Amino acid sequence: MKLVFASHNAHKLEEVSFMLNDGGKAVSPFELVGCKELGIVDDIPETSETLEGNALQKARYVYDRLHCNCFADDTGL
Repeated sequence: MKLVFASHNAHKLEEVSFMLNDGGKAVSPFELVGCKELGIVDDIPETSETLEGNALQKARYVYDRLHCNCFADDTGL
């Protein structure tokens, strides 16, 4: 199953991938992809006054362009 992470941050993608495969102990049934792999190369707006608002804004930005469900965050995991 493909999981879409609304992020350009390669380090965040690595962190989430590590968590999905139980710290390297298991093979994850998920394929994690970020914005770059999906062809979104422009900066995603982050104009909300809250972390939650910025995460929602990023997820909606990706959804509006690709029409696929995704997740986002706006602070270190």
